[in-house]
Amino acid sequence: MENVFRRLRENASIAVPLPNLEVIARASAEVRSSILYATVLIILVFLPLLALSGVEGRLFSPIAIATIVSMLASFIVSLTVIPVLCSYFLNPKAGQVHVDSWVVRGLKVVFQQTWLRFSLSQPLLVLLITGSLLCVASVAVTQMGGNFLPPFREPTALIAMTTAPGTSLKQTTELSHTAQNLLLQIPEVDTVGYRVGRAERGDHVVPVSTVEFDVEFNDHSERTRAEVLEEIRQTMRTIPGTFSALSTPLADRIGHMLSGVSAKVAVKLYGPDLSELKRLGTQVTGIARSIPGLEEARAEQQALIPQLRIEVDRGRALAYGVTPGELNEQLAALMGGEAVGEIYEGQRVYDLVVRLPLEWRESPERLANLYIDTLSGQRVPLSYVADIHQATGPNTILRENTLRRFVVSINPTTDDLNAVVEALQRKIASELVLPQGYSIVYEGEYQAQQAARRTIFIMCALILLLIVFLLYSYFKTFSFVLLVLSIIPISLIGGVLYTRMTLDNISIATLVGFIAVTGIAARNNIMLLSHYLHLMRHEGEAFTRAMVERGTLERLVPILMTAISAGLALIPLILAADEPGKEILNPVAIVIVGGLISSTLLGLAVTPAIFYAFCRKPAEKSIRLEAAASE
Repeated sequence: MENVFRRLRENASIAVPLPNLEVIARASAEVRSSILYATVLIILVFLPLLALSGVEGRLFSPIAIATIVSMLASFIVSLTVIPVLCSYFLNPKAGQVHVDSWVVRGLKVVFQQTWLRFSLSQPLLVLLITGSLLCVASVAVTQMGGNFLPPFREPTALIAMTTAPGTSLKQTTELSHTAQNLLLQIPEVDTVGYRVGRAERGDHVVPVSTVEFDVEFNDHSERTRAEVLEEIRQTMRTIPGTFSALSTPLADRIGHMLSGVSAKVAVKLYGPDLSELKRLGTQVTGIARSIPGLEEARAEQQALIPQLRIEVDRGRALAYGVTPGELNEQLAALMGGEAVGEIYEGQRVYDLVVRLPLEWRESPERLANLYIDTLSGQRVPLSYVADIHQATGPNTILRENTLRRFVVSINPTTDDLNAVVEALQRKIASELVLPQGYSIVYEGEYQAQQAARRTIFIMCALILLLIVFLLYSYFKTFSFVLLVLSIIPISLIGGVLYTRMTLDNISIATLVGFIAVTGIAARNNIMLLSHYLHLMRHEGEAFTRAMVERGTLERLVPILMTAISAGLALIPLILAADEPGKEILNPVAIVIVGGLISSTLLGLAVTPAIFYAFCRKPAEKSIRLEAAASE
């Protein structure tokens, strides 16, 4: 629309103006090719987000889809609806000299006399300054922490408290009531509810020695949420014989989806012997707790508990005509119960279950004299075909991929998830010696982040290769391809520095912002370079400094309009940094706004400087080959 408006005003200033429809058609065709290639480029840079899977795919794929669809729609609208609307609403009076508004005139004068003059006169100095800023941004990246997802600002907290294995439901409930009363004494805590064990068909398989507290907060507090959470941690540590870890409901569910464990990081040990796994797990727990930020590491609750073992003597069982399978079925019915009928009570239906009374189930002497059926129809005492004795055994045996496992769950108390997990990996590698047949795996948010990063980087490399061929077909020279791509690191400078100032953390959401801002910045570069070539091919301009100044000034307004409109639209997301529900889009907005500032200010200096200093031959080649960029 800006190009149409400028051409209409130029046409109105000449002695014999052309029809407005013809001018609008020419002005639209003038930018049609560059808009097409810029739109395709933005769509391509968002394609890597569609390759994400799991939680990150569910969160960020809608952003990619919305962007791709809206870019396609805007391209169609810009070439169909916008020219029609321009023919109705843009009608400069003929015979008058139309000039820019005083704001635009002042902006162009200041820009031409300062920024543009300096960049064209000192191109090497401009590149040196830009390279220095790029080095500063690179250092800032290494100093920032890393997370899978930004921390969610949930209005509630979740506390997982574990007691000694084998603790009865009654004792666990009493401890839970005590913890509830202590938590309610904190002024900022409004309500506290707890769940002991799990429901009959619950998703989380936990023993009755595990408790989950749901803590809701009130809004009447002068302290920060971090200070309140620290007091909650200290309060829970005063309960003897327990270990507690603090999280949030959503983070807890995400941890379960990623690793099957309600924690951000799960260190899983695999091996054949349970006692050895427990020893290794205890050692890993101690190593983790020695690292600042991993103090809440907790080992899987595994201990030896009393058991009544009934071991079949296969030789004697065969002599009496008893098969181990049938014996196990009989004992399962006698000890665990078997449904033999149903009881109807109004609208309710109950199973009628038959099993031995408790005093029989817990008495080896009585079980030894219990008669069982044989294949011949006779009955013999259980002691004739099986050995019955008291023993001890593990309270739980968990397997994953057919291997026995032991898990150390960790909820880091620091925002830099990458640093603490990598420190843990280094320390475990140097201090823990795994016996043959044992292995260790790190799962949870750290693993998901690494997998998502690999997917994004691999897909971005493939898309970058496709973009190179796309740009080459547009410019017919690799020099302009490199010049367009040079805006990518320049745009990342502002995004990195602004992220360092505000969040000081890089997550998958931050990477999404980097992807978005590179597409916007590359689009502006394409529009600027194609206008230089258009002036040389169609408007009689030679490759001179005056031509570069004219082309830059004529593209100054649309480039600034693009950056300012996008930046203004994202300001509400930046201001809503502390509001729940904005955790994912706030880092994206921060990166885009910072990137728009650097890509606009530095791009309007670097691109004209490089073009004027080094691109005379590529420009002449592009025009000679009648590249689409010069149409």
